[in-house]
Amino acid sequence: MSSASTDRLSRLKQLLQIERDEDYKIYKEQFLKASIEARRKNGLTWYPIKINETELGYGDLLQVDIERTSHINMPHQFSVGKSISLFSNASDEGNEVSGVIKAIHRNVIKIIFPYEELPDWAYDGKLGINAQFDENSYKEMDKALDVVINARNNRVEELRDILEGKQEPSFGKEKLANPITHLNPSQNKAVEFILNVKDFGVVHGPPGTGKTTTLVEAIRLTLQTEKQVLVCAPTNTAVDLLSEKLNNLGLNVMRLGHPARISEDLLSTSVDGKLTASPFYKDIKNLRKNAEEYFRMAGKYKRVFGKEEAQQRTAYYTEAKNCLKEARLLEDYIVENLFKEAHVICCTPVTSTNRMMSKKSFDTLFFDEASQALEPMVWVPLLKCKRLILCGDHCQLPPVVKSKKAASEGLGITLLDRCIKKKEAVVLLDKQYRMHEAIMAFSNLTFYENKLVADNSVAKAKLINDENDVCNRTIEFVDTAGCGFNEVQNPESLSFSNKQEGDLLFKHLKLVLESYAQYKEADKISVGIISPYKEQVEWMKEEHTSYEMNLEKVNHFSIKTIDGFQGEERDIIYISLVRSNDNQEIGFLSDLRRMNVALTRAKKKLVVIGDSATIGSNPFYKQFIEYCEEKGFYKSAWEYQEY
Repeated sequence: MSSASTDRLSRLKQLLQIERDEDYKIYKEQFLKASIEARRKNGLTWYPIKINETELGYGDLLQVDIERTSHINMPHQFSVGKSISLFSNASDEGNEVSGVIKAIHRNVIKIIFPYEELPDWAYDGKLGINAQFDENSYKEMDKALDVVINARNNRVEELRDILEGKQEPSFGKEKLANPITHLNPSQNKAVEFILNVKDFGVVHGPPGTGKTTTLVEAIRLTLQTEKQVLVCAPTNTAVDLLSEKLNNLGLNVMRLGHPARISEDLLSTSVDGKLTASPFYKDIKNLRKNAEEYFRMAGKYKRVFGKEEAQQRTAYYTEAKNCLKEARLLEDYIVENLFKEAHVICCTPVTSTNRMMSKKSFDTLFFDEASQALEPMVWVPLLKCKRLILCGDHCQLPPVVKSKKAASEGLGITLLDRCIKKKEAVVLLDKQYRMHEAIMAFSNLTFYENKLVADNSVAKAKLINDENDVCNRTIEFVDTAGCGFNEVQNPESLSFSNKQEGDLLFKHLKLVLESYAQYKEADKISVGIISPYKEQVEWMKEEHTSYEMNLEKVNHFSIKTIDGFQGEERDIIYISLVRSNDNQEIGFLSDLRRMNVALTRAKKKLVVIGDSATIGSNPFYKQFIEYCEEKGFYKSAWEYQEY
């Protein structure tokens, strides 16, 4: 391998360290150096809290519902799957235990702890929870890069050289015996392509093109020649989606990960779920119960005075330890067999380094949503595999990089970004099943070289077919220029809001819903409201109930940031762009890949609200506004002021 390639990977390792240092610096500033009051404002601490209920869940792990009792509804940084610590301020002893967030409902969080009960101090009051810094993913990526850089005379070296462009990737020429009837020609072509990949291949799946459906069929057919495959994605949500679809096909799926990070519906496919369902599980429980009893009996001899009592105490401890050892051996034996029997192992990249995976190897790694994964993250599971199938869309959400230096020097360039340039190693899914063709058209032209085609089932689909009705307009750009709807920046979070724009959005939505409700025969619809700014999202979440909107015909209503809508779709999507200032500053609205995600969530109606005088200086938004004007989708906010 040339030193240039080694240098690139070594530099990548340095950039990863820069990113880790920046991440930790932010955490330290917001948390370690801050008072409880400051941490609450930063969204890293809830204090005080109360424990509502506790129960034992899967794998005898403790589930605890906690609720904050002050600073209600203050924005926070807690999310499902994040590690937290439960702490007490009742004494000076620094009591603390770690857990993982299972679910969040406004001011209540469900946390899973790796114990059967909480320590005594947890019932003395003055409790709180803190967010914890995630060091583990950085360690695993760093270790993986070391292995890749130093690989010699093995498959890792071959893959490295091929992915670095030092060798050409190779492909077989097998034809699909029979096209899969429920897949379209480009999807069938992608499945055939995947089966012929020898080294690496890319399935490029733009919004609504059935990437997951295609991937699942390719995995099913791959398993006809391979005993087991590894399936990864950078988020637990994406892993859950694939796991569910594979499980529904009747495949034996093993979903790895902490129970708190796995969807409730998939817990039966987890290690704990499968272990609990084993006919031998009752034997494990009995052995553990016996161990507890022996420990309890040994505890009676805390103050030992005689030789016989000391011997009795030692005997009880020995029996307890023997029971635990036997339980562990039996559990390991069952789990080992569960792993052998699984057709598909699904997990996030870091979870693939799990102790139970240490000796496993696979022919194929399917890596979904690869646009969101840093390159070192893909290498973590790839070290166990002989070939790689990357799936995703490099025109959608990029990975999050917090360090400007690391981002500007290339950490944000993903393996998908590099591999997609190798045209012979890429297959495009070109038929989309989500959007009306007018909603698709702008993204299609801007990002996909006009190669996408809307399927007949969606191409002309509207909310209602009445040319004079607001519901009939497939796209609206509502221009607030000249209305004086000025943005406001929160000095603490530095995020922006625009309450007047939000007010206009809800009035417009109210009008649309009232109009739609007149068509009694119509089905229920789903509505999504998106803003790139958390401050605007939080304000809209709090205020939407005061607009007395007719939600009778709405079956799914949500307000989220763009990242929160990744992979989702709604019949109606509203986008509040927020930025409105005299300097034409648009901040991270200039992240066009994120905006592509927002613009491609709507199925039948898309409403974008923004200030053309502010955003129009950017070529992308200028083209979007011109597209809307040309197609008759442009509206001035003044037209809606009377409502």
